[in-house]
Amino acid sequence: MIRSTILIVEDESTQRSLLAGLLKREGYQIHEAGDGNEAMDVFKREAIDIVLLDYKLPDTDGLSLLKKFKETNPESEIVMITAFGSIENAVNALKGGAAEYLTKPVDLDDLLFKLKKIEDKRELIRENMILKETLKDRLKAENFIYSGEKMRNVVSLVVRVAKTDSTCLIKGESGVGKEVVANMIHELSDRVRQPLIKLNCAAIPETLLESELFGYEKGAFTGAYQRKIGKFEMANKGTIFLDEIGDLPLPLQSKLLRVIQEKEIERLGGLQPVKVDVRIIAATNKNLEDEVKNGRFREDLYYRLNVVTIEVPPLRERREDIPGLLEFFLKKFNSRHKKDIKGFTKEARDALMKYSYPGNVRELENIVERALVLTRGDYISKEDLPSLIDNGEHGTTNGNIKDVVESVEKKMIIDALEKTDWVQTKAASVIGISERMLRYKMKKYNIAR
Repeated sequence: MIRSTILIVEDESTQRSLLAGLLKREGYQIHEAGDGNEAMDVFKREAIDIVLLDYKLPDTDGLSLLKKFKETNPESEIVMITAFGSIENAVNALKGGAAEYLTKPVDLDDLLFKLKKIEDKRELIRENMILKETLKDRLKAENFIYSGEKMRNVVSLVVRVAKTDSTCLIKGESGVGKEVVANMIHELSDRVRQPLIKLNCAAIPETLLESELFGYEKGAFTGAYQRKIGKFEMANKGTIFLDEIGDLPLPLQSKLLRVIQEKEIERLGGLQPVKVDVRIIAATNKNLEDEVKNGRFREDLYYRLNVVTIEVPPLRERREDIPGLLEFFLKKFNSRHKKDIKGFTKEARDALMKYSYPGNVRELENIVERALVLTRGDYISKEDLPSLIDNGEHGTTNGNIKDVVESVEKKMIIDALEKTDWVQTKAASVIGISERMLRYKMKKYNIAR
């Protein structure tokens, strides 16, 4: 990373020289100024990334100069330096747009730490701008509905790993957008012109999963009337996305491990291995470390998959993204259902901001669509929202989040089963999961008619 250009604005020449010497040794480009007028001249003339700004100057004060700097170049970051004990000045500086503050005498280690923090933030923003520019014609708009630091960190990691061929493991709860992350990795990779093949390991019956992955030869079993190409061969030269990898049966785990190690597959009934060049991206909402300890997931496969881990945070931990998602889904479903709903009432928006979203972004999307379809007014009101939200249930302060998620999930399953007269195939379709996953959940929650 190219080191930043820093302007030191300090009227005490000894202090200014000390700081300049230290920062030059660290590789920074340094400019100096002893008062406000000189500082503005340098700032307008040079491309300044960061300003170290003393609060008291001979011809002005730091807050006034901070305002001028931000008006001239809003992207420059300001670190205010104030006398010890003048915390009120520091608080005012932060409110005025300063990124950090330091107290005199300046702790040099603290200064370097804060400069590194600012540079990391600027690099994240730069990477995100590059990503959006690169993908704006290649990915859907919903991939960019985020504004907080947590998702910026995720995107930054995606940008860095995409150009490699490393195997990736995407972790996160159901509905957080793991498939969106997999799409982004493929779209940014050198394999973008090759196939991206997806398979949900929990959605395919165990008896069919091997043939789906590796294909089969004519006559391999009863009904195999012709050769079938599996997902790995379809993905040759491209990428395969294995969702819900934690549900892959143990016998197939050993075969997947062989594919990763040998870069070849064997079709069912085949006599010769088939070479494949495939980048593997896997995703799970399970704790694979626990699955390994309990003997349900091979340790050697786990380490092969876990070369690069990308953890997608749940929606309740990135609430700053909710307003943008609300506006996006409103526009999307207005278009789909040919409606013209203007927005959300304050009460509805407040309730949506407080809800914990055990189903994450997918649940928020469903809530918005349901409310838009049902509302009779021009704005979605609190009364249009599901009762869980309307009654304030499962908000941010109500107990252990794991218990909340399981409670909501169990209720959703029971409701779906009752609506479909306990026909499991239909209930699974209503919820949006596989019948196999539904049976697993029913056993987990002891749900029986």
